[in-house]
Amino acid sequence: MHLKRLLSGALCAMMLLGLGAQGFAAEDAGAVYIELDGGTVTVDGKAAPADDPGAAVYTAHDIVYYEEGHDFTYGEGTEADAHSAGEAAAHTVVHITKPGTYVLAGTLDPGQIAVDLGEDAETDPEAVVTLVLDGVDITSTVAPAVIFYNVYECDQTGDQGSEPDLSGAGARVIIADGSENQINGSYVARIYKSYTLSEDGTEVVDSKKLHKYDGAFYSKMSMTVSGGPEDSGVLAIDAENEGLDTEMHLAINGGAVRIRSGNDGINVNEDDVSVVTVDGGAVDIVVTGQTGEGDGIDSNGWLVIDSGTVTAQACSTSGDAGLDAAQGVYLNGGRIIATGNMLDALDPSDQCGALFTFTQRQTGRATYALTDADGNEIMTFTPENDFTYLLMTCPGMEEGVEYSLTADGAVLAAAAGVAMGMGGGFGHGFGHGPAMPEGMEDGEAPEPPEDMPDGGRPELPEGAELGEKPEDMDPPEGMEPPEGLEEGERPELPEGMERPDGREHGPRPDFQGSEIAGEASETFTLAAGLNYFTVSA
Repeated sequence: MHLKRLLSGALCAMMLLGLGAQGFAAEDAGAVYIELDGGTVTVDGKAAPADDPGAAVYTAHDIVYYEEGHDFTYGEGTEADAHSAGEAAAHTVVHITKPGTYVLAGTLDPGQIAVDLGEDAETDPEAVVTLVLDGVDITSTVAPAVIFYNVYECDQTGDQGSEPDLSGAGARVIIADGSENQINGSYVARIYKSYTLSEDGTEVVDSKKLHKYDGAFYSKMSMTVSGGPEDSGVLAIDAENEGLDTEMHLAINGGAVRIRSGNDGINVNEDDVSVVTVDGGAVDIVVTGQTGEGDGIDSNGWLVIDSGTVTAQACSTSGDAGLDAAQGVYLNGGRIIATGNMLDALDPSDQCGALFTFTQRQTGRATYALTDADGNEIMTFTPENDFTYLLMTCPGMEEGVEYSLTADGAVLAAAAGVAMGMGGGFGHGFGHGPAMPEGMEDGEAPEPPEDMPDGGRPELPEGAELGEKPEDMDPPEGMEPPEGLEEGERPELPEGMERPDGREHGPRPDFQGSEIAGEASETFTLAAGLNYFTVSA
């Protein structure tokens, strides 16, 4: 069964069943109430114990951070990633060490919420912590403001393409109805647990990770984010580096999640395993680009959007995408707008959509509108970032209906196109290439022509060896190798021009979107699924 079918609908329904009763009947469930007031922390109305690892909740000043003053054997961070001991010690860390539901309210600045149920928690289905955010403002300047270290990992197999049932996830976040929650966080650059040096002792050639936490709101295990019954709570994340991260899977099922990040807005980072699922709520991401790069949503595995609203703006100045997933992006439903300067793999969509490739960079702050033939605005968007790609899809876009695209009221001419791809050797394609010949399976080599000798290669001239130039073959008259160049040797590239790493045959485009297949027009009619257009503007 195809992955998008496995993940749509049933998965998030199970997650809501698993979370709903526990999260919103907090008193009946025996929830613990944590009130934050600067460096003062109360638990169920009493002062939280200090430095008591045996307590369910205790406070300390032991935040994990990237220390200044170390040499290159400490980690991969630079001077800009390092912090002083005094800055770190100013943080009040609220440690949560037991399973249960914890309702958080108030301000912690500077500080951190750190959930750690112990090393055995990863395989213990009872090691589950639900954080109910009910009006918190948490700021950390040296590390994530909220972090789950050790809780139950519900995907024990981690198989590529497996269906991640997150109903038992050990890291759960609920955004309480009517609440405004602000998370301001930093990150921890990679710190070595062990390392191997080069022969001359000047660089690290191999290492094991002790700590590395890129996001302001971070989980080492699979995490779910949900809203209340009214879906009226807000979680705002302001991130120095990445915003909302997990090392496994992430599912967003409700609430309003608003992220401003210096790098990726959302990142899940287990290669070919992690899945981001959105099935409800509203996700709004703006990558500020203060790190010089960043995707809106970046999955090292898959991205599946079944419902809800998603707006994702990649960095203005880098070759990044609003939606980026190494194994594919599946758009099955919801209202989705994404902008960027790079387009990753988009798989067949279950609803109509349009991807516009602009021939010139678009400057943010103009208002783009998709309008039907009757003048009704189906989708509108005023981006903050510059971009060259604009993706729009929503349930209101219909097959066979005529539309137009405007920018600040001016109609833009769009030429219908087809997706371009580079096959398996370059990225993941940008849509779908030509169909396979009839009767031929994906990955199967075509049969040689009937008059071709066995093996599918023409016979060499008598006496010739494979790779050898036939004796009678000389360059055409007047064509000699450049001066100083041996026969068979390739010329150097012009000064200032380099071949991309790992390529032997010269550069090729960094990205592609759609290939023009028709003339530009101020109106266009959508076919089923995702439609590709080029806009000369």
